[in-house]
Amino acid sequence: MENDKLIVGLDIGTTKICAIIGRKNEFGKLEVLGMGKAVSDGVDRGIVTNIEKTVHAIQKAVEDCSNMADVNIAEVIVGIAGQHIQSKIMHGSIMRQPTEDEITVEDVQRLSADMHNIVVPPGNSIIHVMPQDYTVDYEGGIKDPVGMAGTRLEADFHIITAQTTAIHNINKCVKKASLESKQLILEPLASSLSVLSDDEKEAGVCLVDIGGGTTDIAIFYENIIRHTAVIPLGGNIITADIKEGCMLMQNQAELLKTRFGKAIAEEANPNEIVSIPGLRNRPPKEISIRNLASIIQARMEEIIEIVQNEIMQSGYYKKLAGGIVITGGGSQLQCISQLFEYMTGLDSRIGFPNEHLGKSVIEDVKSPMYATSVGLVLAGFKALDNREEGYLKRKANSGIKPIIVVKREAIANNFFKGITDRLKTMISDDIGEEY
Repeated sequence: MENDKLIVGLDIGTTKICAIIGRKNEFGKLEVLGMGKAVSDGVDRGIVTNIEKTVHAIQKAVEDCSNMADVNIAEVIVGIAGQHIQSKIMHGSIMRQPTEDEITVEDVQRLSADMHNIVVPPGNSIIHVMPQDYTVDYEGGIKDPVGMAGTRLEADFHIITAQTTAIHNINKCVKKASLESKQLILEPLASSLSVLSDDEKEAGVCLVDIGGGTTDIAIFYENIIRHTAVIPLGGNIITADIKEGCMLMQNQAELLKTRFGKAIAEEANPNEIVSIPGLRNRPPKEISIRNLASIIQARMEEIIEIVQNEIMQSGYYKKLAGGIVITGGGSQLQCISQLFEYMTGLDSRIGFPNEHLGKSVIEDVKSPMYATSVGLVLAGFKALDNREEGYLKRKANSGIKPIIVVKREAIANNFFKGITDRLKTMISDDIGEEY
């Protein structure tokens, strides 16, 4: 049964490594059974820079998750991000035999498999091949060609590549933590599963996931992903700006940002002052909330400008009826959605991973900070559903007749009826008359 299946998502981020285990309930909602997290000291802007520290953090996060759910964890769905991620649109085609009746699931899979063999820049590897629109015998705009007649099958594919060494380092860390990576998923794709609705993806929407080291972008239109990008700027660089601008310790700057930070300086009270404890034998330092907001706004405007450029380059700016959905830890800054609306001219909202969640005793998982972690678990279930659906389609196309199941009572009745008939015949032969 579906609710007996457990899937673990492992988010290897710049600021934290988070593991979440969940299952689907009878209503199709995700129930989170356990969660564990650890400080990520060995990852910088989505790239593993210290194997041992990353392995230790993965082990701690998975152990805490396993203890909370009281389940042994051996397999995980892993997220990948970083400025090395690249995406492009490629065209592929295959020819079918004219004698073949209709396009099958195997034909579509063969076309997708061919795209994995295309030439990519040296040092890169393909992590995702996602079809956009299909063309059958030069008739375009087809969403699902299975069952149609045709000899030439074509499609445009969204190809996402990552640095080969970055992939190897992630897999090495997972393996050293005594785990098996079942699937590697681009983190903005995972986040989109947890915070975006099908209506938004159909109407056109841009997801902006502001993490600690990177800001991930994914644009959807007509329920198809059209553009992805990773910006090497995130919440950590805002913290660094506060640290330098206010001459504070790193932890003090992070605390100031999360508790009192605003993305729009005009929304801050100019008379509000925060007192920060000084170093030994030094007086406390007073920080103006308006000045703090000015530092944050300057850096956020830079990030939003890059996001705006990515949207314009994608060619879908005028098609985003769903506007922008902001998620990730950086989305928790006050007034951030207003700043996005002011600078981009698009409607904006904060994305919470609540829509697909069922009842859970872990309230923290509903924060935008865990959108990617929740999305990785949902991606695992989606892949599982797709495999089962593909199996059923292949079975239906193979022409195998369904097995007829006969109830035990019917078998028993037929068995005893046969014995009774044979006894009647034997008795009739012996006495020379009908029984």
